[in-house]
Amino acid sequence: MIKEHLRILLVEDHPFQLRATQYLLESYGFTRLTTTDSAQGALQKMLGAEQPFDILLCDQCLPDICGIDLVRFASHHGLIKHAILLSSLTPTELEGLENVANVHDLPLLGYLVKPLKQAEFIQILTSTPNKQQAEKATKK
Repeated sequence: MIKEHLRILLVEDHPFQLRATQYLLESYGFTRLTTTDSAQGALQKMLGAEQPFDILLCDQCLPDICGIDLVRFASHHGLIKHAILLSSLTPTELEGLENVANVHDLPLLGYLVKPLKQAEFIQILTSTPNKQQAEKATKK
């Protein structure tokens, strides 16, 4: 995995969580990081990007739209390659979202419970059912 080349769009509405997650990702070696605090901001950044983001790392509970709906829109418009949802929801609720993603053929690599942990983030990038797709995203 080439962390330096992985383009990540982080969407988190809570200022502390946004800064903390950004700091953690940067400390893990992910340097091509774009952040925003809303789905509207994410859409502006995605639409203004020259190429799709490799990973949309998105809070599920945004005030202006659900994270899974943002993933659906971004995926269907070719704005992202993959997505990971962040949330404080229960594992059962998160599994339900993953099922929705499967039904709609969304590029959801999985979900992570806040706060973000390096080992879990790396594992979801490399040990998913779509491992080949995830590896392509990390090697671009």
